[in-house]
Amino acid sequence: MNNHSAHDEKFIKMTQAPIKGLIVRMAIPTIISMLVTSIYNMADTFFVGQMHNTSATGAIGIVFPLMAIIQGIGFTFGQGSGNSMSRSLGAQDRESAQRISATGFYSAFFTGILLALFGLVFNSSLMSLLGSTPTILPYAQEYVRLILPGAPWLMASIVLNNQLRLQGSAFFAMIGIGFGALLNIALDPLFIFTFKMGVSGAALATSISQFFSFWILLAATKKGGNIVPKLRNLRIKKEQYAEILRGGLPSFWRQGLGSIASVMLNVAAGTYGDWAIAGMTIVTRTMMFAASAIIGFGQGFQPVCGFSFGAGLYARVRKGFFFTFQVMLIWMLMISVIGIVFAPQIVSLFSQDQAVIQFGSTVLRYHCYVFPLMALLFASNMMLQNINFAFRASFLSMARQGIFFIPAILILPRLFGITGLQAVQPVADVCAFLLTIPVIKPVLHQLKHAEKLNVSLNNQV
Repeated sequence: MNNHSAHDEKFIKMTQAPIKGLIVRMAIPTIISMLVTSIYNMADTFFVGQMHNTSATGAIGIVFPLMAIIQGIGFTFGQGSGNSMSRSLGAQDRESAQRISATGFYSAFFTGILLALFGLVFNSSLMSLLGSTPTILPYAQEYVRLILPGAPWLMASIVLNNQLRLQGSAFFAMIGIGFGALLNIALDPLFIFTFKMGVSGAALATSISQFFSFWILLAATKKGGNIVPKLRNLRIKKEQYAEILRGGLPSFWRQGLGSIASVMLNVAAGTYGDWAIAGMTIVTRTMMFAASAIIGFGQGFQPVCGFSFGAGLYARVRKGFFFTFQVMLIWMLMISVIGIVFAPQIVSLFSQDQAVIQFGSTVLRYHCYVFPLMALLFASNMMLQNINFAFRASFLSMARQGIFFIPAILILPRLFGITGLQAVQPVADVCAFLLTIPVIKPVLHQLKHAEKLNVSLNNQV
């Protein structure tokens, strides 16, 4: 089958197949990708934790905000270009999709080089700024020295992963991301313990895995009617970047503010000791893992949403949204019960320090009490970002770890001490949920109205 006929077949599938079954089929590889990626993100924390060195475990948490910023910029280029591509392909405009693909890909790769150089030059100052204590600082410097060279490959991989997924080729994206994650999990114990490299081994394993993942994802763009990001299609024009930012800024705010939130948590927890930073690190990674399958399911909805919106099938967009929200809610309720019941056992997988286990178990339970509320936020954000409601999507992305989190962390620990610190994120989550309702409701009405009147929203949002 040639590329043109493969593209036509994909368009028919994305716009005409029964939507519930299609979302489930699209979601299976994205769920696997997200789970494996989450395990990959947790691998360093787990294996470094086996060194029984609380300061070394804390170093992973200190470097995490920096990597979150790098990933956030990658997601900005990846989600921004990928969302635009899915709408263009839904409108059967392949040339526009090719231009935005190349612009997103090459911009991310070269930005990654600049960020890596900056981080390596200002290593020590940057780690202190991110909340490192004097005892954690040597480990953080050691870790970042070998993880930053992988930044260009990481950012380019994120772009390719999102572009493939949003073209409806989640299986190929899963193979590339999954291989890199499994390689990292295999190399971590080899470098950390067998070669006795400690935290440097964890960083080196991550960088190597990102390099190999990149090349597999790039090869996948040549399969199944997908678009290859070719240099000749690169357009350094403000219109291209405006389009990328419209679809990608929500991801940037989400990741960027998440990074700021992590720094503020590290600084606040650092007043109690390395055990508090380690506890927060463990809970943050655990909740990311818990959310990964949920987000993966939502990502199965996104290409269907983008193609359907581009084709003017607004009832299909609404139906997909409600189905996605319902599935997310059920799974998040189940995960929350497991987290509440088994909190100490979960935290003890990563640390044997009793202070870390006690502190982290309480934080984990607080998170799980409100976790199901995030189903509405996650589903809404994904739909808004994919149908080009950029302001509303960015507003919601900023809410959870920015608009509500920053005031909460500045106020609650001062009023309630360590209990206030433990409750910061759950309080912000409740507020974000309440905000989501008035943000998403008018959009759902607008989609329903446009479908009824048979008018296009493509040039109105």
